[in-house]
Amino acid sequence: LGCTTRMSDLPVCISVCRASSPQEDSAMENIVTEKKAEESHRQDSADLLIFILLLTLTILTIWLFKHRRFRFLHETGLAMIYGLIVGVILRYGIHVPRDVSNITLNCQVNASPATLLVNVSGKFYEYTLKGEINANEVNDVQDNEMLRKVTFDPEVFFNILLPPIIFHAGYSLKRRHFFRNMGSILAYAFLGTVISCFIIGLLMYGCVTLMKQVGQLGGDFFFTDCLFFGAIVSATDPVTVLAIFNELQVDVDLYALLFGESVLNDAVAVVLSSSIVAYQPEGDNSHTFEVMALLKSFGIFLGVFSGSFALGVATGIVTALISFFLRDFQLLETALFFLMSWSTFLLAEACGFTGVVAVLFCGITQAHYTYNNLSPESQDRTKQLFELLNFLAENFIFSYMGLTLFTFQNHVFNPMFIVGAFVALFIGRAANIYPLSFLLNLGRRNKIRSNFQHMMMFAGLRGAMTFALSIRDTATYARQMMFSTTLLVVFFTVWICGGGTTQMLSCQRIRVGVDSDQDNSISVGEGSERRSTKQESAWLFRIWYNFDHNYLKPILTHSGPPLTATLPPCCGPLARFLTSPQAFENECQLKDDDSDLILRDGDISLTYGDITVSTDASGAHTSGGLAFAGASTSDDLDRELAYGDHELVMRGTRLVLPMDDSEPSFTEPHHRMRM
Repeated sequence: LGCTTRMSDLPVCISVCRASSPQEDSAMENIVTEKKAEESHRQDSADLLIFILLLTLTILTIWLFKHRRFRFLHETGLAMIYGLIVGVILRYGIHVPRDVSNITLNCQVNASPATLLVNVSGKFYEYTLKGEINANEVNDVQDNEMLRKVTFDPEVFFNILLPPIIFHAGYSLKRRHFFRNMGSILAYAFLGTVISCFIIGLLMYGCVTLMKQVGQLGGDFFFTDCLFFGAIVSATDPVTVLAIFNELQVDVDLYALLFGESVLNDAVAVVLSSSIVAYQPEGDNSHTFEVMALLKSFGIFLGVFSGSFALGVATGIVTALISFFLRDFQLLETALFFLMSWSTFLLAEACGFTGVVAVLFCGITQAHYTYNNLSPESQDRTKQLFELLNFLAENFIFSYMGLTLFTFQNHVFNPMFIVGAFVALFIGRAANIYPLSFLLNLGRRNKIRSNFQHMMMFAGLRGAMTFALSIRDTATYARQMMFSTTLLVVFFTVWICGGGTTQMLSCQRIRVGVDSDQDNSISVGEGSERRSTKQESAWLFRIWYNFDHNYLKPILTHSGPPLTATLPPCCGPLARFLTSPQAFENECQLKDDDSDLILRDGDISLTYGDITVSTDASGAHTSGGLAFAGASTSDDLDRELAYGDHELVMRGTRLVLPMDDSEPSFTEPHHRMRM
């Protein structure tokens, strides 16, 4: 055999000459090609069947756990165990006989080309790069091929599996509890994630420096790599804890703090990791500290996040406007809703933004505007569709995590790095929760109690986002070590922290069995409870609510007051043009998603039975009726409103609003409203 190579911008070409007739070669090659194509098809089908069986087995075991009320292991941890078992079987239990037709050629080239052209007796064949093979496993190429087939391209996770998970988080967001704690959630998600990233990065840099001194480091590991590791492991995913919270009906504000932080800090972690990768100082050494490069990375962070946010909101608004015309065609509006939501992620990635941020805020916008324009059938269909996609994608990812522990070819497990990572994660989480909680409590009416802080510290699990960020690039020694360590971190937090959630709730004496539809706040002082009032709504949201309710809702949805009632009389023609006919028809049956989020002085009066209570601009209350004659204080009013339904009189429109959310809930598809 002769081997010749040439390196250029074109693919590498290897010439292999064999002494045989062209007719015999052609016939044999056709037979071999057909046989290999058939075998490859069967192998691909078997690989996909493995994952389908994993999901099926997980679902059946989940049913058993729910039937027996087992809470020590969540479905995600169960999926990882099944993935581990299948990974062990594939790695050590199945060996494919070596193909005798495999040929190993030694060619001296300076780099590994992405495409290889092989010239066999005048016929050119194209081969693509699949990855590096360990020198000790050259004779086991066939086994490596089987393991590679069950190892997906990392882009599959980002472009197919992540979008429905992130969109579902935004689409199912409980806005009432989210906005009540909006300031705290933003502090934990933005400032807390940055603090955690840099604390973990600094500690890991010290660990890597120590490893280098004792000779435990087998490759380059720079400070930017440590910061990147800090960014990806700062993305929390307490899906196990939240599922138990939901089942036990844990305090709604604790649930909102954890869920809101996990949703937003995933987005922050993605943009932060991209900014760290974009850090490029001038000169030959790209790992030195430079102020201008740091400022440039910070500008990239702000630009990417704001651009992704704007793109997601814009796509949601466009979908809301288009849905006006498709209401009579339920299948079409559901299909459009699905495609526009998914395309938001891909559009953001194609434009250089972050799809995670875009699709998250697209989901929030869709729930706030588009959902109101959908027909009742499409409202139920979209909720169930994305709930199903979220369930399947999430369990698929956790099953694949277990599988990857044994099928990934380039693991780098370093005990010193692993121990340092766990210590750094604990310190980074503590530096996030406790100092910020102390500062937030200085300005909160309802304090974040110490047992809530301990629970949030314990519930900082890592999951799908951390795994997806770490597996996206495993080309270097540093990234391979990060990926292997990240897998162990996810396993530990899901199994140990997730499995101990019930015991932690009992230890911290956190109340359970709280009805999330009752708008009660967390305890104040020594256990006294009071209903949320206007002072507990964030002032920023109060401004936004007024603008949204009076101007955006009438334009983008069929709900809200007509613009003719909110715009000045001189804008009458424009108001009538922008307001949909349905809004005029629904003027007497106003449907406002956020009317229970905020009480606005001077605009509302409350009727409870035969009693009418109104507020003036000073915040004083006036009441009428014998049963309510003495209720002139805020606390008395709150006690009366803590039970049952109440009527809301606003600008001449009388409603009876139930005490539950009217956003797209995944448990109550329809909401009561009577005139």
